[in-house]
Amino acid sequence: MRYRLTFIAGVALGYVLGTRAGRERYEQLKKSAQRFAENPAVRNAAESAAHSGRDIAGKAYHSVSDKVGDRVPASVAERVRSLKERSSQNGGAEDDWGTTNT
Repeated sequence: MRYRLTFIAGVALGYVLGTRAGRERYEQLKKSAQRFAENPAVRNAAESAAHSGRDIAGKAYHSVSDKVGDRVPASVAERVRSLKERSSQNGGAEDDWGTTNT
């Protein structure tokens, strides 16, 4: 019984000390990640990657839709049609995918 009590006390002490050290390290990593994300070069690179990704996705969509044709379920075809109509009503304006409202 004495060994169990000693073991449980050691686990409890290790947990308390570990969570304090872990929390400090977490806060440190969080601050460095925020500084990294606020860097203008990183933001520009992320925006250009998102833009090129949207362009590639659009090209891929057109090539796949040409090859697939009418073999998609009606519900999917209706959603795609509504997206096409919405983008044509906006005059081909950029979508807001991948952007954050801060």
